[in-house]
Amino acid sequence: MRYGSMDHDYTGRKIKRRKPKGEVYKKYTPKPSASNVVTPNFRRDAEVHYASVEMGSPTVCAAPEKKEYTGTLVKGIATMHKSNAVPVINQEQATDIANMRRG
Repeated sequence: MRYGSMDHDYTGRKIKRRKPKGEVYKKYTPKPSASNVVTPNFRRDAEVHYASVEMGSPTVCAAPEKKEYTGTLVKGIATMHKSNAVPVINQEQATDIANMRRG
């Protein structure tokens, strides 16, 4: 019986490996055939032209417009619980959030 280790028994002694009885098989290596032979030239010699990769194309890798808040709707940011940031639109919301935090 083996206890936790494949090389040692439960007392800590090293287990002696036993030689297999009967016919022993070698590791299988498949014979080379036409389907599994690796060809040394695996890259294309001719260059392929893709129209979308051109640098002049306006749709490829165009930087998105910067989003910036320019209005006056949001008056500030309040913390409702731990690190939950909530936008405050008016004084009434600010009072409500302050009352919720203090109980």
